[in-house]
Amino acid sequence: MRAVVFDGKQVEVVDDLEIRDPGPGEVLVGIRAAGLCHSDISVTNGTIPFPVPVVLGHEGAGVVEAVGAGVTHVTPGDHVALSTLAGCGACTECDRGRPTMCRKAIGMPGQPFSRGGTPLYQFASNSAFSERTLVKAVQAVKIPSDIPLTSAALMGCGVVTGVGAVLNRARVALGETVVVIGTGGIGLNVIQGARIAGASRIVAVDTNPAKEASARLFGATDFLTSTDAVRDLLPTGADHVFECVGRTSLIRAAIDLLDRHGQAILLGMTAPAEEATFIPAAMFLDKSILGCRYGSSRPQRDIPLYAELYRQGRLLLDELVTETYPVEDFAKAAQDAEQGRVARGVLTF
Repeated sequence: MRAVVFDGKQVEVVDDLEIRDPGPGEVLVGIRAAGLCHSDISVTNGTIPFPVPVVLGHEGAGVVEAVGAGVTHVTPGDHVALSTLAGCGACTECDRGRPTMCRKAIGMPGQPFSRGGTPLYQFASNSAFSERTLVKAVQAVKIPSDIPLTSAALMGCGVVTGVGAVLNRARVALGETVVVIGTGGIGLNVIQGARIAGASRIVAVDTNPAKEASARLFGATDFLTSTDAVRDLLPTGADHVFECVGRTSLIRAAIDLLDRHGQAILLGMTAPAEEATFIPAAMFLDKSILGCRYGSSRPQRDIPLYAELYRQGRLLLDELVTETYPVEDFAKAAQDAEQGRVARGVLTF
């Protein structure tokens, strides 16, 4: 079967990948669509260290083909969106409703694939850039069959990360002010999350002025090309500032733009050893810096919620998909993503 494989030096679209049958508690999914997230690119450029060879992809949707023993919530033929959280369901963090913090699901990549007898790792417990993939039952979230799978795929990462950061982590309240630095796939979902939460002002910041139209479509009330002008709109600062780029200078800017009791939420992925600086004295006015993994989400709760919001017209999914590509055009899709030409490019099988 076809898949996108990274061997540590180059990315290749192969057609001879093999996958084992599902074991107990596992689901075999035929992938129909998978969004290309910057985290996939970060593996190939070394920003995210990961063992190789690895099958890339982590934002996918498809149709259940088979289930292992004990799986009852999905059956063959069901449409599913895939999460990356292979939580154990039994540890303290999972029991507290924090599967993003499950220690048994982080840093333990499996190897359900093989190629010429060589096992390949699974990226983010998912590997959606493959015609078929194996996931834990908890990762397969049933969705209505009337949602286009090219759009549904994005719920598995970009949407749960961006919208979840607003609703679950920052808990933006009605009437509060929000600044979003970076209006790529994650930033646009932060913007629409803030709109859904009822923020009174949503200021989008991106150096590319061509992104203003999409930012406003998703809910931005204002658009700026520099953080320097934010104080002209919000003289006392913002209640919440989301950094969605992963640049240390912008992390500092996010902190500096906070009002009293404000929160800076860090979503952009920096290089592992990079350091950011700030003035500690500025934090004494009850300001906070919040990390956020995967939107602090609970996918089996959140994805069905987002699916319903989509069906009500309150959550935009189709508009996130700038372009679709056959999986063989992965190189072009990656180039478009790196050059900021797409909100989300989606690979199809």
